Amino acid sequence: MQLNFIANQSIPAQGGQTIEMLDPSNGQAFDHIQRSQAADIDQAVQAARAAFKGPWGQQSAMERGRLLMRLSQKITEHAAELTALEQRDCGKPTKQAAADTVALARYFEFYAGACDKLHGETLPYQNGYSVLTWREPHGVTGHVIPWNYPMQIFGRSVGGALAAGNACVVKPSEDACLSLIRVAQLAAEVGFPPGAINIVTGLGHEVGDALARHPGIDHISFTGSPRVGTLIQQMAAERHCPVTLELGGKSPQIIFEDADLDAAIPVVVNAIVQNAGQTCSAGSRVLIQQSIYEALLQRLGDAFERLQVGTAEMNLDLGPLIRASQMNRVTEFLNQAQTEGIATVAKGFIAQGVPHGGFYQAPVLLRDVPVMHRLAQEEVFGPVLSAMAFSDEDHAVEMANSTEFGLVAGIWTRDGGRQFRMAKRVRSGQVFINNYGAGGGVELPFGGVKSSGYGREKGFEALLGFTTLKTVAIQHG
Repeated sequence: MQLNFIANQSIPAQGGQTIEMLDPSNGQAFDHIQRSQAADIDQAVQAARAAFKGPWGQQSAMERGRLLMRLSQKITEHAAELTALEQRDCGKPTKQAAADTVALARYFEFYAGACDKLHGETLPYQNGYSVLTWREPHGVTGHVIPWNYPMQIFGRSVGGALAAGNACVVKPSEDACLSLIRVAQLAAEVGFPPGAINIVTGLGHEVGDALARHPGIDHISFTGSPRVGTLIQQMAAERHCPVTLELGGKSPQIIFEDADLDAAIPVVVNAIVQNAGQTCSAGSRVLIQQSIYEALLQRLGDAFERLQVGTAEMNLDLGPLIRASQMNRVTEFLNQAQTEGIATVAKGFIAQGVPHGGFYQAPVLLRDVPVMHRLAQEEVFGPVLSAMAFSDEDHAVEMANSTEFGLVAGIWTRDGGRQFRMAKRVRSGQVFINNYGAGGGVELPFGGVKSSGYGREKGFEALLGFTTLKTVAIQHG
């Protein structure tokens, strides 16, 4: 039985209800978490406020940095334990869960070094005045963490908020939260004061709603669907609470005829099958110049046919999807494609011996997907890659920008001028040229435009969002 973690104590939800945790590899329950309610959020917010007004808020930036560094080191010491928790919760292959643990430690390492480097400015003004600006924490920040990358998104969101001096109340997904509860416990072990990090589990429409509406929350960070992001904004707007939103994408990989195809193919494949395609920045559309369309589809198809899906412990290319409803969503998209005559180029396969009841989906490569079709416009959030052809740069830009999203784009070309032209014209929060993702890059600001959200997490830029700017003007004659 997993308990909430509030003010450095493991405590049950006040209502006494729980939620089953299901293993995606077999669909079986293996643990329970708390089904919290508004009263539990209120308890966590009060604990965070006390920490912010007291021992946590009174620490210097240097002291905060040292605590974050100790937490980073503690995460590394417990890497095997955290990896196993993430595997069980999310169904990720061992190598992917282990990479998430490394990234989590790196986030806290990065923000540990950034704590005492968040500077203000002095501004030239009229004679007789000295004017300066300070960066101050919001106070108590709320964090809604999704199920696809619990540790990584906790690191980029909570790590940045703590570095800026905020106290945090975290609502993880009810589908995957065990690693975050453990990280909060480790934070207490290394010396974080009570209330600096609080974890409250439960259903989104209950405890998530209570967090977004709570008057004691001074800033909200949300990663999830555009629909829920809109609700979060509306609730926060009622009390003028600022928000940072990362709301997904329909990211294109744009491959020109002069691209290094040997370098591009494995990256394009990995960008859609990583975490079984359950990635906001997944490269779910591949736009291929007409002159190389058929040849490249053949090579991509060969790669897809070698992909294997299995349990987390099998450590193959993909694990299962997170839950039955997600598998049903992917199946519905694929059934529609078949009904409407959208051709399948290739499929991977599900390994022998996987348990009955697991949520397994073989990766699928589709061709000639119409630009305005659902498969090219909506997030499938599964291992489905939609291919389509373009004629020239203008056509590629038109296709790339045709969706409501704008999170990430990949551009593959050796032409230096084209690299910059395309990077400027594609509407996206991140653009990668002759790569995709830059190896994760905790230093790289991340966020989107259009329906992919606004605000930035990761990198030093995140600290600006987790602070408010104060201007001080001193008249001294």
